[in-house]
Amino acid sequence: MDFLCYNKSGDYMFKKDKKLDTDSLNELISTSNKLVKIGFTIAIIALIVLILSICKTLHVVKIIKELLIVISPVFIGLIIAWLFDPVVQFLTNKKIPRLVACIIVYLFVFGILTLLFVIITPSLINQIKDFISTIPSLFSDLKHLASNVVNNFSKDNHIDLSGIKTQIIQNIENMSINITTDLPNTFMDLIKTLVSGGMFLILGIMIGFYMLYDFNKMNHLILKVLPNSWKSNAKELAKRINSSLRGYVSGVLLVMLLVFLTQAISLTIIGLKAPLVFALFCALTDIIPYFGPYIGAIPAVIVAFTISPLTGIFCIIAIVIVQLLENNFYQPLIMGHAMKLHPVVIILGLLVFEHFFGIGGMIVATPVIATLKVILTFINEKIDFMSKIKGNEKIEEI
Repeated sequence: MDFLCYNKSGDYMFKKDKKLDTDSLNELISTSNKLVKIGFTIAIIALIVLILSICKTLHVVKIIKELLIVISPVFIGLIIAWLFDPVVQFLTNKKIPRLVACIIVYLFVFGILTLLFVIITPSLINQIKDFISTIPSLFSDLKHLASNVVNNFSKDNHIDLSGIKTQIIQNIENMSINITTDLPNTFMDLIKTLVSGGMFLILGIMIGFYMLYDFNKMNHLILKVLPNSWKSNAKELAKRINSSLRGYVSGVLLVMLLVFLTQAISLTIIGLKAPLVFALFCALTDIIPYFGPYIGAIPAVIVAFTISPLTGIFCIIAIVIVQLLENNFYQPLIMGHAMKLHPVVIILGLLVFEHFFGIGGMIVATPVIATLKVILTFINEKIDFMSKIKGNEKIEEI
């Protein structure tokens, strides 16, 4: 039997008497299409890097950072209004006046947060004080641990590492002196930062209330300035972005809460000093995908090993168990596939944003990339540029 191969336009390409492996050829074409998609993704990331590099060269990134700091209360208020609007909208649909609905939501949410703050803060402060008081002995235990590790390694391998041991101990002593000397100034700077941040937060909460009350009017105002031919697409795009980001933000907050609770319980069980402090740090760093859990685990593991090797091992086991719970239960059940991003894309995005914006960039990298993906997918649905790039060639059997 003869086999004919046609391209997308149906033009005759070749004819052979020998049987063709059409499945292999179609698989090859499918693989090439996937490679085109990967290349397209890399091109987008490269374009983002180029734009950010140009902005950094022109000091635009610095200006953006300063601008974000200045308008941070407005940004906080916008986030609050955006998060709470669905609940307020639900209450208004139940014939509750929007002003009353906003008050109810604010009283409930911030009442719960205030209650948790009042319950947790005293214990957290006491644990911080206890931890600070143990810093000198902590560094002493750390020197002892490092000395034992080097001595055992030298003994087992018959290598003289006395110079390395001296250097390690000297570095630990210098670190101890620096921390002890800078601790009062660091504490005062932290107090100033908390006071300043608290003022911005309170102002943002106040702005958020007014934005929440007029949030539906803001949406109508934005749509009003758009041309009529754009309104339908703008509504659909905004709906998709809202759905993706809202699912991500609410999921991340709930996962952080569960990580904090389970990590605090596990670290308390193993006898780690200041378990709430380390659990809170683990929960906060967990907002950074992939890298966050390891960043949060490092201080807890170091302190645990200074108590005893057994405590250190138990600490690693506790952190691993919490991560297994997060990866296999919290994330799948709560987050699902909210972002629908490949892990490689997320990691590349984290590296790019960390390079230009630091830790803050790593926090916003995933939602920013997800938003760009939603926008590009929407554009592709309208103009179908991906099919024009990769083509739809297929081998057909005649």
